[in-house]
Amino acid sequence: MMSTQGDEAEPVPTTNELRVPPREAWYCVRSAGLLPQGAMEAVTLLGEQIVIGRRRDLRLFALRDRCPHRGAPLSEGSFDGSAVTCPFHGWRFGADGRCRAMPTLVDDDPTDPTTVRVASFPISESDGNIWVYAGANPADAPPVPSLSVNGKQRCRVAVSVLVEASYDLCVLSLIDPGHVGYVHNSWWWRPTATAREKVKDFDPLPFGFRMKAHRAAANSRGYRLLGRPQTEVDFLLPGQRIERIRMGERSIVNATFATPVDARHTLLTNILLSDLPQLALLRRPVGWAARAFLRQDQRILELAQQGLDRKPTMLLMGQADRLAQWYFRLKRDYAAARREGIAFRNVIAPERLRWRT
Repeated sequence: MMSTQGDEAEPVPTTNELRVPPREAWYCVRSAGLLPQGAMEAVTLLGEQIVIGRRRDLRLFALRDRCPHRGAPLSEGSFDGSAVTCPFHGWRFGADGRCRAMPTLVDDDPTDPTTVRVASFPISESDGNIWVYAGANPADAPPVPSLSVNGKQRCRVAVSVLVEASYDLCVLSLIDPGHVGYVHNSWWWRPTATAREKVKDFDPLPFGFRMKAHRAAANSRGYRLLGRPQTEVDFLLPGQRIERIRMGERSIVNATFATPVDARHTLLTNILLSDLPQLALLRRPVGWAARAFLRQDQRILELAQQGLDRKPTMLLMGQADRLAQWYFRLKRDYAAARREGIAFRNVIAPERLRWRT
């Protein structure tokens, strides 16, 4: 259950569709390194076991990781770059999910293997990340985000942590300005004692909202090292935070994605891309800092989830929580649009918000 209170507080419905992540959405399931040609691996999305792989022609596929014969995981079998062989009885499935062979059949057996299919999922690759669409129809859904930088990419860092907390709770951490000085209270980032009043302007996007370009916070040591550059932040359904930091002709893209593994676990993935030559030499310390940042979030989110397990109620108050209210409004309206088969329309209006952090 959710309660809101404060500036123009709006009741948040407690229907089941508001408690679960949307199925009609793209989710990042893999970010670390290139999936090699002829390789496959298992991932979990919304409680669904899925096997992803890269064919000989370099195209990707995603299939339900369960053989319809006896239920064995296809990911435990073999893949020759064209077809997956089940480890139990050797049934072979093409990358489209259609069965190609059942080795136990004799020549005159009338059984037609091609009548058997394994469910397939839309799959996409962008900026080194692999995305799977959990629903049935990607049309009119929020697209896979583009993280491209202006110049030649010189640095890419990707880190992930598995959080034992609900998807909504983890998504809120991506757009919660109030927690930064407490959860991420570090000598190398932003001590709590330096809290200041912030004024930010927001505009709606087709599937989210944008914190308009502004000079980065003076009380953030991380930003000060970059000379307090211009930064803007997008939040996009279903749970994507994309920050673009610009320093003249150079830029950094810092993105965090929430992926619902199951009802109890959420994968938080942070991707940093940049054309800054200096960052290519600092890949290891940047990766360390990104992982430390996510670990700080992981700890407080898991503690908060324990409290929500005892009493599943949140209280959203003040302008710092307006972003959380917007998220639930977007999620509700998107679910309603998909259910009714109509185009989604973002009703969030431009607004200037003030908070202290």
